[in-house]
Amino acid sequence: MQFKRIKRRIDGVLLLDKPLGISSNQALQIAKRLFQAAKAGHTGSLDPLASGLLPICFGEATKFSHFLLDADKSYRARVQLGSTTTTGDAEGEILQTRPVQVTLAQLLATLQQFIGEIDQVPPMYSALKHEGKALYEYARKGVDIERPARRITIHDIQLESDTLEHACFDIVVSCSKGTYIRTLAEDIGEALGCGAHLAGLRRLNTAHFHLEDAVTIEQLEQMSLEQRDQVLLGPDVAIEDLPEVTIDADSAFYLLRGQEVWKSGLKIDGLFRIYSEDGVFLGIGEQTSRGSIAPKRLLSQAS
Repeated sequence: MQFKRIKRRIDGVLLLDKPLGISSNQALQIAKRLFQAAKAGHTGSLDPLASGLLPICFGEATKFSHFLLDADKSYRARVQLGSTTTTGDAEGEILQTRPVQVTLAQLLATLQQFIGEIDQVPPMYSALKHEGKALYEYARKGVDIERPARRITIHDIQLESDTLEHACFDIVVSCSKGTYIRTLAEDIGEALGCGAHLAGLRRLNTAHFHLEDAVTIEQLEQMSLEQRDQVLLGPDVAIEDLPEVTIDADSAFYLLRGQEVWKSGLKIDGLFRIYSEDGVFLGIGEQTSRGSIAPKRLLSQAS
């Protein structure tokens, strides 16, 4: 007789170092199995070719995962000059090769042109939807869909290579949500006149989370369930940049039942985190025009 593993409610955020060769959803399913979690979601896809930081939200933490989806991120990218591919990265077939006659000075000057607000056309090999289907589904059938350019922000690009050996270089890119590093690599190659594709990618940061604090799947597999639970961060870590408000026990009672509550002297614009007097995270709220606290997203139970 086979017994079905019982899934449990567990709330928190796992900082996972996603390996090469699997999709973000595959990594999510592995983590969900290891934690025996009933509910989980990731916070921004990494291609199978990419590795690095993938925050995974369990249970009630999924209510706040969109804050991480919208957050700035940083990556270390390896760019191969001289050839373009069907997918914009090393997984695709080579479309065109061109000679590379680029100096480090030219490369540095070109990288500077991409810092700031720029327009970027999303790649066909992406999960963006068109008429209910992902763009990559059209791309695999050879169908090209017109994509409007989107405004993104490249906060910084740092060149980490001191040579252009094998026409390849490494950069660290800090950028806004919605940035496609594959497209950035291609655009840099076009600006240099030789073409390029993304040869490797590793996510270093998401919001205030850092890759050096992440654990690998192999490390999780060596842990007991109790040890795995200990590496989880609280459900509120995704929103720790929001202001913090503490309310008394009576207010917490009514707030958790969806009612507005009052706190004297409060004056905060926008969303804020709400905690009980004993430090339990209750959810996020917003001050109304009347001055009361209105619940916006609450944990289903305080524990």
